[in-house]
Amino acid sequence: MSRLFSARRLWAMLVKEVIHLRRDRVTFAMMLGIPLMQLILFGFAINTDPKRLPAAIVATGSDRYVRAMVTALENTGYYRFIRVAESEREAEALIDSGKVSFVVTFPTDFSRRVERGERPALLIDADATDPSVASGAISTLSTVAGNALRRELGPKAEVDPPVEIVVHRRYNPEGATQNNIVPGLLGVILQMTMTLMTAMALTREIERGTMEGLLSTPANALEIMLGKILPYLLIGAVQVVVVLAVARTVFDVPFVGSLRLLVGGILIFVVALVLLGYTISTFSRTQMQAMQLTFFFFLPSILLSGFAFPFRGMPLWAQWLGELLPLTHFLRVVRAVMLKGANVAAIADELAALAVFAVLYATLALLRFRRTLD
Repeated sequence: MSRLFSARRLWAMLVKEVIHLRRDRVTFAMMLGIPLMQLILFGFAINTDPKRLPAAIVATGSDRYVRAMVTALENTGYYRFIRVAESEREAEALIDSGKVSFVVTFPTDFSRRVERGERPALLIDADATDPSVASGAISTLSTVAGNALRRELGPKAEVDPPVEIVVHRRYNPEGATQNNIVPGLLGVILQMTMTLMTAMALTREIERGTMEGLLSTPANALEIMLGKILPYLLIGAVQVVVVLAVARTVFDVPFVGSLRLLVGGILIFVVALVLLGYTISTFSRTQMQAMQLTFFFFLPSILLSGFAFPFRGMPLWAQWLGELLPLTHFLRVVRAVMLKGANVAAIADELAALAVFAVLYATLALLRFRRTLD
């Protein structure tokens, strides 16, 4: 070398790297896409104080005191009454399935007792599986309800406050954060490992040069796909056993539902994940690209599924995007079964959504693999 440093050689190296970046479109897209995604999601979609939470009413009548209470609760911004339940059983089914976060029950003699100044009790059933969702709405109850009735009663108000608020924090009365986080971690761990390992399975064959030998075998696209994904189902089963054992013995997370139902939901979810990973591998030429595409899918799943932030606190467009993610539906399944003791009917919609994802990913993977054969 004639000189220790050459601007010409440096320029040649820079041109070479720019050409490589231009050819590697996946990496270039990740460099721009991930920062933009983080800015949009954290700036617009994330909200730790959810408002307009769905609620139901159980009331035999709709006199001015009931209407005043309902209007006052809605005016706080936390409650959005979407259903008037005909019975307590119907209200129980609504909160068990997660369709409502609160059930407000007015006693049959509520108005009479208010008129007599007897301070009747108003029962609020709150879904406390996620403590951060219920805390803000519950903290406003006593003041808002008391003020609403005082305005209606006027000078006739004999007691202060004129109503007693009884709150039942359902499914997680202690408000333990681990009861919400640890079951969710089961879905996050499975998604991270199952999708990533399966995504790298096919690209590893391409990088090592063994793909030609695999394609020369009599195995068809379906057989190759099953051969690639079935071993990872066993790994997923081991992870499930470990996570559930640690959740019960270390974190003391309650398990009040059916283990068989939970295992069935986990199986559908894991099948969807390995099929998703296999689909990603058909879009990737290297293991690095497979990792990048997996991470591009993993980030919105964490932020929009309801694992890290309250799902109902997000704007409507973010909730629509969250519904397109398998993790969103699995979190509802695992939390409903473990904490609520939900039955098949309560989580049927979520199980059906996971099954649809599995069929969709399998179809796309087979179509993409046949294209690769050409």
